[in-house]
Amino acid sequence: MNKSPLLLLVAAVTLYSCSSTQLVYISVKEPAPVSIPTYVKNIGIINRSLPTSKANKAIDAVDKAVSMEGRDLDKDGAQASIEGLATELQKDGKFDDVKPLNPPGLKTVGLGVFPASLGWDEVEKICRENGVDALFALEVFDTDSKLSYSANPVNIQVPVVGNVPGIEHQVNMQTVVKIGWRIYDPAGKNILDEYEISRQLSFSGRGVNPVAAASAVINRNEAVKEVSTEVGQAYAQRIIPCWIRVNRDYYVRGTDNFVIAKRKAQTGNWDDAAKLWQNETSSSNKKVAGRACYNMAIINEINGDLDGAIKWAQRSYENYNNRLALGYVNILKNRQIKDEIVQTQNAQ
Repeated sequence: MNKSPLLLLVAAVTLYSCSSTQLVYISVKEPAPVSIPTYVKNIGIINRSLPTSKANKAIDAVDKAVSMEGRDLDKDGAQASIEGLATELQKDGKFDDVKPLNPPGLKTVGLGVFPASLGWDEVEKICRENGVDALFALEVFDTDSKLSYSANPVNIQVPVVGNVPGIEHQVNMQTVVKIGWRIYDPAGKNILDEYEISRQLSFSGRGVNPVAAASAVINRNEAVKEVSTEVGQAYAQRIIPCWIRVNRDYYVRGTDNFVIAKRKAQTGNWDDAAKLWQNETSSSNKKVAGRACYNMAIINEINGDLDGAIKWAQRSYENYNNRLALGYVNILKNRQIKDEIVQTQNAQ
Protein backbone atom coordinates (compact mmCIF):
# COMPACT_ATOMS: atom_id res chain seq x y z
CA MET A 1 0.00 0.00 0.00
CA ASN A 2 1.23 3.47 -0.83
CA LYS A 3 1.87 5.53 2.26
CA SER A 4 1.02 9.20 1.96
CA PRO A 5 1.80 11.28 5.06
CA LEU A 6 -1.33 12.62 6.66
CA LEU A 7 -1.59 16.01 8.29
CA LEU A 8 -2.58 14.80 11.72
CA LEU A 9 -3.42 17.10 14.56
CA VAL A 10 -2.98 15.28 17.86
CA ALA A 11 -3.80 16.29 21.39
CA ALA A 12 -3.81 14.17 24.50
CA VAL A 13 -6.67 14.48 26.95
CA THR A 14 -6.71 12.87 30.39
CA LEU A 15 -9.71 10.68 31.16
CA TYR A 16 -9.18 9.85 34.82
CA SER A 17 -6.10 10.29 36.92
CA CYS A 18 -6.30 6.65 38.02
CA SER A 19 -6.82 5.21 34.52
CA SER A 20 -4.15 3.18 32.78
CA THR A 21 -5.00 4.89 29.48
CA GLN A 22 -5.57 8.36 28.14
CA LEU A 23 -7.17 9.60 24.97
CA VAL A 24 -5.38 11.04 22.00
CA TYR A 25 -7.42 12.89 19.37
CA ILE A 26 -6.33 12.47 15.76
CA SER A 27 -7.56 14.26 12.64
CA VAL A 28 -8.08 11.76 9.83
CA LYS A 29 -9.45 12.18 6.33
CA GLU A 30 -12.85 10.61 5.75
CA PRO A 31 -13.90 9.60 2.22
CA ALA A 32 -16.59 11.70 0.58
CA PRO A 33 -20.04 10.02 0.54
CA VAL A 34 -20.03 10.15 -3.28
CA SER A 35 -17.14 9.09 -5.52
CA ILE A 36 -16.86 10.72 -8.94
CA PRO A 37 -15.09 8.63 -11.63
CA THR A 38 -11.63 9.89 -12.51
CA TYR A 39 -12.58 10.33 -16.17
CA VAL A 40 -15.03 13.10 -15.20
CA LYS A 41 -13.13 16.34 -15.80
CA ASN A 42 -15.83 18.81 -16.84
CA ILE A 43 -19.08 19.34 -14.99
CA GLY A 44 -22.37 20.83 -16.15
CA ILE A 45 -25.04 22.01 -13.72
CA ILE A 46 -28.66 22.09 -14.85
CA ASN A 47 -31.91 23.26 -13.28
CA ARG A 48 -35.01 21.14 -13.88
CA SER A 49 -36.75 22.08 -10.64
CA LEU A 50 -39.26 24.59 -12.04
CA PRO A 51 -42.58 23.33 -13.51
CA THR A 52 -42.73 23.52 -17.30
CA SER A 53 -45.95 21.80 -18.37
CA LYS A 54 -49.15 23.83 -18.33
CA ALA A 55 -50.85 21.39 -15.97
CA ASN A 56 -48.04 21.49 -13.47
CA LYS A 57 -47.82 25.27 -13.71
CA ALA A 58 -51.49 25.50 -12.77
CA ILE A 59 -51.02 23.17 -9.80
CA ASP A 60 -47.89 25.00 -8.73
CA ALA A 61 -49.73 28.35 -8.87
CA VAL A 62 -52.28 27.01 -6.37
CA ASP A 63 -49.46 25.76 -4.16
CA LYS A 64 -47.84 29.18 -4.21
CA ALA A 65 -51.07 30.87 -3.22
CA VAL A 66 -51.63 28.48 -0.32
CA SER A 67 -48.02 28.61 0.89
CA MET A 68 -47.71 32.39 0.34
CA GLU A 69 -44.61 32.11 -1.85
CA GLY A 70 -43.33 35.36 -3.29
CA ARG A 71 -42.98 36.05 -6.97
CA ASP A 72 -39.91 34.31 -8.45
CA LEU A 73 -38.96 33.01 -4.97
CA ASP A 74 -38.33 29.45 -6.20
CA LYS A 75 -36.64 30.63 -9.39
CA ASP A 76 -34.27 32.98 -7.56
CA GLY A 77 -33.59 30.45 -4.80
CA ALA A 78 -32.82 27.71 -7.31
CA GLN A 79 -30.40 29.98 -9.14
CA ALA A 80 -28.69 30.86 -5.86
CA SER A 81 -28.26 27.17 -5.01
CA ILE A 82 -26.74 26.42 -8.42
CA GLU A 83 -24.33 29.33 -8.06
CA GLY A 84 -23.36 28.14 -4.57
CA LEU A 85 -22.62 24.64 -5.87
CA ALA A 86 -20.66 25.93 -8.87
CA THR A 87 -18.55 28.27 -6.73
CA GLU A 88 -17.67 25.51 -4.26
CA LEU A 89 -16.77 22.99 -6.97
CA GLN A 90 -14.57 25.56 -8.73
CA LYS A 91 -12.88 26.45 -5.46
CA ASP A 92 -12.01 22.81 -4.76
CA GLY A 93 -10.19 22.51 -8.08
CA LYS A 94 -11.20 18.88 -8.58
CA PHE A 95 -12.55 19.54 -12.08
CA ASP A 96 -11.13 21.34 -15.11
CA ASP A 97 -14.37 23.21 -15.76
CA VAL A 98 -17.67 23.73 -13.94
CA LYS A 99 -20.43 25.56 -15.78
CA PRO A 100 -24.16 26.11 -15.28
CA LEU A 101 -26.14 25.07 -18.36
CA ASN A 102 -29.58 26.03 -19.63
CA PRO A 103 -30.74 23.28 -22.02
CA PRO A 104 -34.31 23.69 -23.29
CA GLY A 105 -37.22 21.38 -22.58
CA LEU A 106 -36.35 20.10 -19.11
CA LYS A 107 -39.49 19.02 -17.27
CA THR A 108 -40.49 18.42 -13.68
CA VAL A 109 -43.66 17.69 -11.76
CA GLY A 110 -42.92 20.50 -9.29
CA LEU A 111 -44.37 20.60 -5.79
CA GLY A 112 -41.17 19.48 -4.09
CA VAL A 113 -40.98 15.85 -5.27
CA PHE A 114 -38.18 14.17 -7.21
CA PRO A 115 -39.14 13.83 -10.87
CA ALA A 116 -38.32 10.70 -12.84
CA SER A 117 -34.66 10.70 -13.77
CA LEU A 118 -33.61 12.02 -17.16
CA GLY A 119 -33.22 9.48 -19.94
CA TRP A 120 -29.64 8.59 -20.81
CA ASP A 121 -30.10 9.71 -24.43
CA GLU A 122 -31.04 13.18 -23.16
CA VAL A 123 -28.19 13.23 -20.63
CA GLU A 124 -25.67 12.22 -23.29
CA LYS A 125 -27.04 14.86 -25.69
CA ILE A 126 -26.71 17.64 -23.11
CA CYS A 127 -23.18 16.54 -22.19
CA ARG A 128 -22.09 16.20 -25.81
CA GLU A 129 -23.46 19.58 -26.88
CA ASN A 130 -21.86 21.38 -23.93
CA GLY A 131 -18.56 19.51 -23.69
CA VAL A 132 -19.10 18.13 -20.19
CA ASP A 133 -18.60 14.64 -18.75
CA ALA A 134 -21.29 14.60 -16.05
CA LEU A 135 -24.36 16.54 -14.94
CA PHE A 136 -25.24 17.86 -11.51
CA ALA A 137 -29.01 18.38 -11.73
CA LEU A 138 -31.08 20.49 -9.38
CA GLU A 139 -34.16 18.27 -9.50
CA VAL A 140 -36.17 19.76 -6.62
CA PHE A 141 -36.50 23.28 -5.33
CA ASP A 142 -39.57 24.11 -3.31
CA THR A 143 -40.47 26.58 -0.58
CA ASP A 144 -43.43 25.96 1.67
CA SER A 145 -44.52 28.71 4.05
CA LYS A 146 -47.01 28.73 6.88
CA LEU A 147 -48.29 31.97 8.40
CA SER A 148 -49.86 32.62 11.78
CA TYR A 149 -51.38 35.92 12.85
CA SER A 150 -52.57 37.20 16.22
CA ALA A 151 -53.79 40.48 17.68
CA ASN A 152 -53.30 41.00 21.41
CA PRO A 153 -54.35 43.84 23.72
CA VAL A 154 -51.42 45.92 25.00
CA ASN A 155 -50.72 49.26 26.60
CA ILE A 156 -49.14 51.72 24.17
CA GLN A 157 -46.97 54.56 25.48
CA VAL A 158 -48.19 57.84 23.95
CA PRO A 159 -46.28 61.11 24.61
CA VAL A 160 -48.08 63.43 27.03
CA VAL A 161 -51.08 61.12 27.29
CA GLY A 162 -49.20 58.15 28.76
CA ASN A 163 -50.38 54.54 28.51
CA VAL A 164 -53.43 53.95 26.34
CA PRO A 165 -55.07 50.64 25.45
CA GLY A 166 -54.18 49.32 22.02
CA ILE A 167 -53.76 46.22 19.87
CA GLU A 168 -50.41 44.68 18.97
CA HIS A 169 -50.42 42.68 15.75
CA GLN A 170 -47.99 39.76 15.42
CA VAL A 171 -47.08 37.82 12.30
CA ASN A 172 -45.09 34.56 12.45
CA MET A 173 -43.96 32.71 9.36
CA GLN A 174 -42.19 29.36 8.96
CA THR A 175 -40.62 28.71 5.55
CA VAL A 176 -39.21 25.29 4.66
CA VAL A 177 -36.77 25.21 1.74
CA LYS A 178 -36.48 21.77 0.14
CA ILE A 179 -33.68 21.14 -2.36
CA GLY A 180 -32.89 17.89 -4.19
CA TRP A 181 -29.89 16.98 -6.38
CA ARG A 182 -28.90 14.16 -8.71
CA ILE A 183 -25.56 13.46 -10.37
CA TYR A 184 -25.67 11.79 -13.80
CA ASP A 185 -22.67 9.90 -15.21
CA PRO A 186 -23.49 9.19 -18.88
CA ALA A 187 -20.34 7.17 -19.59
CA GLY A 188 -21.12 4.66 -16.86
CA LYS A 189 -24.89 5.22 -17.17
CA ASN A 190 -25.03 5.63 -13.42
CA ILE A 191 -26.88 8.01 -11.17
CA LEU A 192 -24.02 8.64 -8.77
CA ASP A 193 -26.11 10.39 -6.13
CA GLU A 194 -29.66 11.40 -5.27
CA TYR A 195 -29.87 13.59 -2.22
CA GLU A 196 -32.38 15.93 -0.62
CA ILE A 197 -31.66 18.70 1.88
CA SER A 198 -34.20 20.76 3.84
CA ARG A 199 -33.74 23.97 5.79
CA GLN A 200 -36.27 25.84 7.92
CA LEU A 201 -36.42 29.60 8.26
CA SER A 202 -38.44 31.50 10.86
CA PHE A 203 -39.69 35.07 10.58
CA SER A 204 -41.58 37.12 13.13
CA GLY A 205 -42.84 40.69 13.23
CA ARG A 206 -44.88 42.92 15.55
CA GLY A 207 -46.60 46.23 14.89
CA VAL A 208 -49.49 48.53 15.67
CA ASN A 209 -51.21 47.35 12.50
CA PRO A 210 -51.02 44.25 10.26
CA VAL A 211 -48.89 46.03 7.63
CA ALA A 212 -46.27 47.02 10.21
CA ALA A 213 -46.24 43.51 11.64
CA ALA A 214 -45.80 41.94 8.20
CA SER A 215 -42.86 44.21 7.37
CA ALA A 216 -40.51 41.81 9.19
CA VAL A 217 -41.10 39.12 6.60
CA ILE A 218 -40.54 41.36 3.57
CA ASN A 219 -36.88 40.32 3.35
CA ARG A 220 -37.82 36.64 3.25
CA ASN A 221 -36.66 36.33 -0.37
CA GLU A 222 -33.11 37.37 0.52
CA ALA A 223 -33.05 34.90 3.41
CA VAL A 224 -34.23 32.10 1.12
CA LYS A 225 -31.56 32.95 -1.45
CA GLU A 226 -28.90 33.00 1.25
CA VAL A 227 -29.83 29.60 2.66
CA SER A 228 -30.13 28.22 -0.89
CA THR A 229 -26.57 29.32 -1.63
CA GLU A 230 -25.40 27.61 1.57
CA VAL A 231 -27.20 24.39 0.60
CA GLY A 232 -25.53 24.43 -2.82
CA GLN A 233 -22.16 24.83 -1.14
CA ALA A 234 -22.98 22.06 1.33
CA TYR A 235 -23.93 19.68 -1.46
CA ALA A 236 -20.50 20.10 -3.03
CA GLN A 237 -19.04 18.61 0.15
CA ARG A 238 -20.64 15.25 -0.70
CA ILE A 239 -17.90 14.68 -3.27
CA ILE A 240 -15.01 16.19 -1.29
CA PRO A 241 -13.16 14.13 1.39
CA CYS A 242 -13.28 15.84 4.77
CA TRP A 243 -11.26 15.88 7.98
CA ILE A 244 -12.85 14.41 11.10
CA ARG A 245 -11.59 13.94 14.66
CA VAL A 246 -11.29 10.44 16.08
CA ASN A 247 -9.98 9.34 19.44
CA ARG A 248 -7.65 6.53 20.46
CA ASP A 249 -6.68 5.13 23.84
CA TYR A 250 -2.98 4.82 24.64
CA TYR A 251 -1.31 3.42 27.75
CA VAL A 252 0.23 5.77 30.31
CA ARG A 253 0.95 3.35 33.16
CA GLY A 254 2.97 0.17 33.59
CA THR A 255 6.55 1.33 34.19
CA ASP A 256 8.40 4.59 34.79
CA ASN A 257 8.97 4.84 31.04
CA PHE A 258 5.21 4.94 30.45
CA VAL A 259 4.84 7.76 32.98
CA ILE A 260 7.64 9.78 31.38
CA ALA A 261 6.34 9.06 27.89
CA LYS A 262 2.92 10.35 28.95
CA ARG A 263 4.41 13.71 29.88
CA LYS A 264 6.31 13.86 26.59
CA ALA A 265 3.13 13.07 24.66
CA GLN A 266 1.26 15.78 26.56
CA THR A 267 3.77 18.36 25.34
CA GLY A 268 3.56 17.05 21.76
CA ASN A 269 6.92 15.27 21.88
CA TRP A 270 5.58 12.04 20.41
CA ASP A 271 8.87 10.92 18.87
CA ASP A 272 10.66 10.76 22.21
CA ALA A 273 7.62 9.13 23.80
CA ALA A 274 7.80 6.46 21.10
CA LYS A 275 11.46 5.76 21.93
CA LEU A 276 10.49 4.95 25.52
CA TRP A 277 7.64 2.70 24.38
CA GLN A 278 9.99 0.99 21.94
CA ASN A 279 12.32 0.12 24.83
CA GLU A 280 9.46 -1.56 26.68
CA THR A 281 8.40 -3.75 23.75
CA SER A 282 11.15 -6.22 24.76
CA SER A 283 10.15 -6.26 28.43
CA SER A 284 10.04 -9.66 30.15
CA ASN A 285 6.70 -8.57 31.62
CA LYS A 286 4.13 -9.62 29.00
CA LYS A 287 1.58 -7.07 30.14
CA VAL A 288 4.10 -4.25 29.81
CA ALA A 289 5.35 -5.50 26.43
CA GLY A 290 1.77 -5.80 25.15
CA ARG A 291 0.99 -2.23 26.19
CA ALA A 292 4.20 -0.96 24.62
CA CYS A 293 3.46 -2.71 21.32
CA TYR A 294 -0.03 -1.25 21.38
CA ASN A 295 1.36 2.26 21.91
CA MET A 296 3.76 1.72 19.03
CA ALA A 297 0.71 1.05 16.86
CA ILE A 298 -0.73 4.37 18.01
CA ILE A 299 2.39 6.36 17.12
CA ASN A 300 2.55 4.68 13.70
CA GLU A 301 -1.04 5.70 12.98
CA ILE A 302 -0.25 9.26 14.10
CA ASN A 303 2.66 9.27 11.64
CA GLY A 304 0.43 7.99 8.83
CA ASP A 305 1.92 4.48 8.61
CA LEU A 306 -1.17 2.29 8.77
CA ASP A 307 0.68 -0.86 7.70
CA GLY A 308 3.16 -0.43 10.56
CA ALA A 309 0.34 0.36 12.98
CA ILE A 310 -1.48 -2.87 12.07
CA LYS A 311 1.68 -4.95 12.54
CA TRP A 312 2.29 -3.52 16.01
CA ALA A 313 -1.36 -3.94 17.05
CA GLN A 314 -1.36 -7.53 15.80
CA ARG A 315 1.84 -8.23 17.75
CA SER A 316 0.27 -6.74 20.88
CA TYR A 317 -2.75 -9.05 20.66
CA GLU A 318 -1.21 -12.19 19.18
CA ASN A 319 1.90 -12.31 21.38
CA TYR A 320 0.64 -10.70 24.58
CA ASN A 321 -3.17 -11.05 24.48
CA ASN A 322 -3.80 -7.32 24.81
CA ARG A 323 -7.58 -7.14 24.29
CA LEU A 324 -7.57 -3.45 23.40
CA ALA A 325 -5.29 -4.24 20.48
CA LEU A 326 -7.75 -6.66 18.84
CA GLY A 327 -10.40 -3.97 18.36
CA TYR A 328 -7.71 -1.56 17.25
CA VAL A 329 -6.59 -3.92 14.47
CA ASN A 330 -10.11 -3.83 13.03
CA ILE A 331 -10.24 -0.03 13.32
CA LEU A 332 -6.94 0.29 11.47
CA LYS A 333 -7.97 -2.12 8.69
CA ASN A 334 -11.15 -0.12 8.21
CA ARG A 335 -9.03 3.03 8.04
CA GLN A 336 -6.87 1.40 5.36
CA ILE A 337 -9.92 0.78 3.19
CA LYS A 338 -11.12 4.35 3.66
CA ASP A 339 -7.64 5.73 3.00
CA GLU A 340 -7.53 3.95 -0.36
CA ILE A 341 -10.91 5.47 -1.25
CA VAL A 342 -9.66 8.92 -0.25
CA GLN A 343 -6.56 8.51 -2.42
CA THR A 344 -8.76 7.55 -5.38
CA GLN A 345 -11.05 10.52 -4.78
CA ASN A 346 -8.07 12.88 -4.47
CA ALA A 347 -6.63 11.55 -7.73
CA GLN A 348 -9.47 13.26 -9.62
